[in-house]
Amino acid sequence: MYRKQELHNDFSGNTIKEVLEDGIHLLDAAAIEEAGLDAWLLLEHVTGMNRAFYFAHSADGMDEEKADRYRELIRKRAAHVPLQHITHQAYFMGFEFYVNQNVLVPRQDTETLVEKALEVMKGKKTPEILDMCTGSGCILLSLLALTGDAYGVGADVSPLALQVADKNAVSLEVSDRAVFVESDLFSSAFFQQNTGKDMPQYDILISNPPYIRSAEIEELMEEVRDHDPRLALDGHEDGLYFYRKIVSEGKAFLKENGWMLFEIGYDQGEAVKALMRENGFFDVQIVKDLTGLDRVVLGRR
Repeated sequence: MYRKQELHNDFSGNTIKEVLEDGIHLLDAAAIEEAGLDAWLLLEHVTGMNRAFYFAHSADGMDEEKADRYRELIRKRAAHVPLQHITHQAYFMGFEFYVNQNVLVPRQDTETLVEKALEVMKGKKTPEILDMCTGSGCILLSLLALTGDAYGVGADVSPLALQVADKNAVSLEVSDRAVFVESDLFSSAFFQQNTGKDMPQYDILISNPPYIRSAEIEELMEEVRDHDPRLALDGHEDGLYFYRKIVSEGKAFLKENGWMLFEIGYDQGEAVKALMRENGFFDVQIVKDLTGLDRVVLGRR
């Protein structure tokens, strides 16, 4: 870890190009994997300039106030604060989401889950969706934005995460079709009063629950281990705690032939598939992501 004074001394440039190069150098020295890209994205965030402007004006002096702001953000990134937590921007399914330290940063791997949900929802009129452990709301809100006629509920135990989801629902202009509920899985009154109804209301129950084994959390990347909320990572001893709870309790909230879909860890496919079959789901299948790893398990009630 770099001391603040050492970081300050690493900045010597005054032109736009020199300030950017100083940023790249510092991030590279701090072992940031994509130092060049992150340094550029922070410059873009602070100044609003695009590549064309940069190449035309890279030899110009940089505004001192913006240069100081840029250096401040570079220091944060060098301390392994996630880029998305610094800019409060994350991109998922073609949409921009607001994120902060209270939610997991949306990841491209999770797009496989959304794409599979869109596939099984095809042809359904005004489908109703339950997103359990919604976090930033990126899964539910992407589905609502991409379908146009779906309605959904996002549930999370964290009220701070739900504030982020609410903000994203407004920015994606789907707040009239989304409801967010503070609930530790299905324990809140919102769900308890619906348990046992003859006609459960959801066509889709979808979740990217905490699934990292407790003992493995300390081995994660520093950006994830120290900056993503532990509550959104820890899947207890074997990583399967939330799958067991959602599969066993969640089927009561699915319509007949409704689908339950999960994101999973790369080595959890067979275990989650077995859980679903044991609980009476059929057409249970494992779907791989673009890298060829098991990423999604789904089945019908």
